[in-house]
Amino acid sequence: MLSTFVVPPPLRPGDRIRIIAPSSPFDRTLFFRGLGFLSERYHVELGAGVLDRRGFLAGDDETRLASLKAALADDGVRAVLAARGGYGAGRIVHRVRWDALRSAPKWIIGFSDVTALHVEAQGVGVCSMHAENAAGLGRGDAVARAHWIDALERPTAVRTFPGLTVWASGSARGPLVGGNLTVLFTAHAAGRLRLPEGCILALEDVTEASYRIDRMLTALLVSRALDRVAGVVLGDFTDCSAGVHRVAVEAVLAERLGTLGVPVLTGLPFGHGRPNVPLPLGMPAHLDANAGSVVIGSASA
Repeated sequence: MLSTFVVPPPLRPGDRIRIIAPSSPFDRTLFFRGLGFLSERYHVELGAGVLDRRGFLAGDDETRLASLKAALADDGVRAVLAARGGYGAGRIVHRVRWDALRSAPKWIIGFSDVTALHVEAQGVGVCSMHAENAAGLGRGDAVARAHWIDALERPTAVRTFPGLTVWASGSARGPLVGGNLTVLFTAHAAGRLRLPEGCILALEDVTEASYRIDRMLTALLVSRALDRVAGVVLGDFTDCSAGVHRVAVEAVLAERLGTLGVPVLTGLPFGHGRPNVPLPLGMPAHLDANAGSVVIGSASA
């Protein structure tokens, strides 16, 4: 695992953004609204097959893979934005030569299943942006859109998130990594997850029963995949039910993560809820569980 992260150049008005669909199909109304918004500021292109559909996938594997490869290989494309998350990126990301991203860095943008792409960018030491997908921008939330633009055009700016809830005290500094817990778990099962030493791990998830959250965290703990984690900050665990055993997901998270012996904060507003603040993965972060805050940005090192 590379110890230093390369920050892709900030986006500028007029830059080329390529939208691809590496995962699931999407609501076309929201997608085209998001496309319209983005086109007011950037030169937006659609990857091949972006509107395809094959069951729960946004087209067949070969088309989605070719679209991803083409977007990464085009030196004029400054950012690669996912149309939506869902499922499917894990079927293709291992077939990409990600070392080329280190040589010519550009922003990978998205969340949820797009965590699979963030894992690969992290593996070659390139920062990426955990943020709204194209369809999510179609909801018309002016504040969310403004935060999205600001994050991509000022990616190294220092951003502070105060007022978080402390589950385990202490402080830690390190590169911010993470995303969707389920996708991180499956990336680990596929041998793709490589967490950097001393990282701050951000986690979120959606529609997972608490016992499944327990199962994934336990497997990651037993396999020692989380041994390099210096601190944890949790986002939204949206519609994650207590199940028939009535065990709250918060109780599972607190108990399982408590065994790491690192500071843990919860309440960072990112994930499948609203708001979903952009997080520049790979950037230095300072987690202060004594003050209940996370500071992300180049001054946090």
